[in-house]
Amino acid sequence: MRVTGACQCGEIRYQAEVDPQAVGICHCTDCQRLTGSAYRVTVAALSGQFQLLTGEAKSYRKMGDSGRPSHQFFCGHCGSPMWRESADGEIGLRLGCIDQRRALAPTHQSFGKSALPFVFALQQLPENRDN
Repeated sequence: MRVTGACQCGEIRYQAEVDPQAVGICHCTDCQRLTGSAYRVTVAALSGQFQLLTGEAKSYRKMGDSGRPSHQFFCGHCGSPMWRESADGEIGLRLGCIDQRRALAPTHQSFGKSALPFVFALQQLPENRDN
């Protein structure tokens, strides 16, 4: 599936081919801190199928909970986390920046032992679809 994406301010844009069956939720503490939320949702870009269209992302190297290093890419203007690249070149796109995100649903979860207790009970919360 071809996707396009952008940071919140629009400075950085990209396109990529992704496998819609490779969308995952990660509950590790690194992803909680990275997103400022309860978890991170990522889809893998197919090998060699990621292209930066505009802008230049900033990055930093991070050792993950897995013990492996990766580079985290973000917009230097608005701070949006955009993607990660593993030491072996695999790219994981942050779902919130993908224009077609409504067409991509998670197929797996990882680091469940680090999950915040409320995330598995979200369906029980009242919902307001008016805003």
